[in-house]
Amino acid sequence: MTTNHTERQAGGTVTAADEPDAIDVASIEETIARAQVLRGQAPDTSELGDLEELLRGHIALLLPEARQSARGLWHGSIEAHRLTARLDGIERQTRLGLGSGALSAHVQIHQLARDCQWLLAQHAAEARR
Repeated sequence: MTTNHTERQAGGTVTAADEPDAIDVASIEETIARAQVLRGQAPDTSELGDLEELLRGHIALLLPEARQSARGLWHGSIEAHRLTARLDGIERQTRLGLGSGALSAHVQIHQLARDCQWLLAQHAAEARR
């Protein structure tokens, strides 16, 4: 399931949040780096929640482009199936939440960061085409 988020600006124009120029690569990389630094630390729940929200937002921006790329593949190919399965898995992961304990929260943040990093690499590859 993908959605095209739009924002209405003061002048009445509507911009899609998933337009290529709406993707701030530096901000995404910074968020991923913050998530990777958390290993071995004991951040508070609010920090983990904030980080999860940021990662989920970045994934929401990157996922539509990756889905569009998957649509360009031959529907019956192994590559299309693998890519679609990976994207579906990422989308499911964003809906899981942090869980009930510190370990589950750390695992979720780590997985979201890895998914975000993978999507960012897909975005970079698509931009080079």
